[in-house]
Amino acid sequence: MIQHSTINGVGLGLRFQHIDHILAERPPIPWFEALTDNYLKQGSVQHEYLMEVAEHYPLVLHGVGMSLGSAEALNIEYLTKVKVLAQQINAQWISDHLCWTGAQGLITHDLLPLPYNQETLKYVINRIKQIQNILEQTLVIENVSSYLQYKNSDISEWDFIAAVVKESECKVLLDINNIYVNSYNHEFDPLKYLNAVPIDSVQQMHLAGFEDKGTHLLDTHGQAIHPPVWGLYAKALQRFGAVPTLIEWDNNLPSLERLMQERDTAQQVFNCVFS
Repeated sequence: MIQHSTINGVGLGLRFQHIDHILAERPPIPWFEALTDNYLKQGSVQHEYLMEVAEHYPLVLHGVGMSLGSAEALNIEYLTKVKVLAQQINAQWISDHLCWTGAQGLITHDLLPLPYNQETLKYVINRIKQIQNILEQTLVIENVSSYLQYKNSDISEWDFIAAVVKESECKVLLDINNIYVNSYNHEFDPLKYLNAVPIDSVQQMHLAGFEDKGTHLLDTHGQAIHPPVWGLYAKALQRFGAVPTLIEWDNNLPSLERLMQERDTAQQVFNCVFS
């Protein structure tokens, strides 16, 4: 069994383009987040690479395939594969998104927001409980960015998440960029969101870049983190404590050295809050 110390500080998303460099140079990065769905095929090149990375760095798994809010039945085969992979690499936790990603067997490849109401709340809580029973561990759920709202939503996003956490006993992957993007797109105070999330529920945070489209902000994960997101991150650290944080950069992927510069900035904010 692969053993590592507890994850802390600021880590990076593990991207296949950087793995050879990481294995050759062993840069001083405290931990990595691996995209679950890229490594589920046992014996594949990707899987073998991940197993090698796991020998040297603590890992967490972050997926897009659970479709927590979907009307489709849970994919037991998929969840079993996730469980096996997590055991193989000693993943410190498993996360996925509070959203739905498809219907009637079709996958949208988008993280689609949920209607926030009592019916959806009850449904999602039950699904998360089932998933946690299958995985035999606590699930960590991430808040998603959104560009529309449902007419039948009668609960705020932050109160919905707080209720999900309370009833399912799951944890939260708090995406600071998504909170800021949604606060701009839907005109709410992001601090109100932070203050509604239970303090002891936040397992991890994400930081990423957005693109300003004029009428709305688009969560692209394709550029550097913007100043207001850094400011909101500092507020989040003050409220939730020294929560492990990850730099997400998926599109227009820069060099590992550039990612480490962004990581260093996050570590500076982290250190400033707790100095």
